[in-house]
Amino acid sequence: MRIANVAGRLTVVTPSGGIDVERASGGRFAADPAAVYARWAEFTAWAAVLDGDATPFDETDLGAPSPRPAQVFAVGLNYGAHALEAGYDIPEVPITFTKFPTCITGPHGELPIPGDSVDWEVELVAVVGTRADHVTTDDAWSHIAGLTVGQDYSERRVQTLGQSPQFSLGKSFPGFGPTGPWLVTLDEFDDVDDLALDCTVNGEVMQSGRTRDMLMSVPALVSRLSAVCPLLPGDLIFTGTPDGVGSGRTPPVFLRPGDEVVSTVEGIGAIRQRCVVGVHAAV
Repeated sequence: MRIANVAGRLTVVTPSGGIDVERASGGRFAADPAAVYARWAEFTAWAAVLDGDATPFDETDLGAPSPRPAQVFAVGLNYGAHALEAGYDIPEVPITFTKFPTCITGPHGELPIPGDSVDWEVELVAVVGTRADHVTTDDAWSHIAGLTVGQDYSERRVQTLGQSPQFSLGKSFPGFGPTGPWLVTLDEFDDVDDLALDCTVNGEVMQSGRTRDMLMSVPALVSRLSAVCPLLPGDLIFTGTPDGVGSGRTPPVFLRPGDEVVSTVEGIGAIRQRCVVGVHAAV
């Protein structure tokens, strides 16, 4: 099943278009896409037997599948080759930081460039469906509503400011957390632990990897994070990026206005941003 945010309305995506959930359910479920995660089990049981009229929609109307997450977890250095290209030893424990929720946006549109060192990082994003509190790895997938595509855009200068650099500000400028094009439930994947992901800039492949190469799998991340704090319905987990980022190249390559970035995950789809001039970072 594919669940989308179409112009702010919860929508089930079918091959022939979208079915508006509020209308199809007679008001049982609200139009607000963010509201569905608190009732995820009830909603998916209803949607599994949904038989309604689908209407074509414009993909430019797509918003973030979980538009107002209470928490956004992001994982750094979760692919060994990326850790090495960034100049680090392969970590025993991947770095965890946040992208502040105001940066979360839909899958297609403009990306304001706030400096001269904005980098790309294609990522698989897991969306929490039911509260996870001290869950085991064996039970972790049962707490995930589905998967979507994400980009962890990063302003590297801001990311590394300070004697003890913090990641979160440099990764939270407006538009730095696009997700979409929709959420895909786990039953849609042949092997949910092994998905191809790639990123192109102006049509050139910059990143190409597989999620099986993550140092910590999605279940391991859910278990580790939920041992510290509860994961709440609608929360996002950006699971890390493979090698091929701009800062790891010689010389480094960063995004400029006019560039187009396309990020794809197997079995989900693609998201696309066109870089435009942004307000320069004053941090």
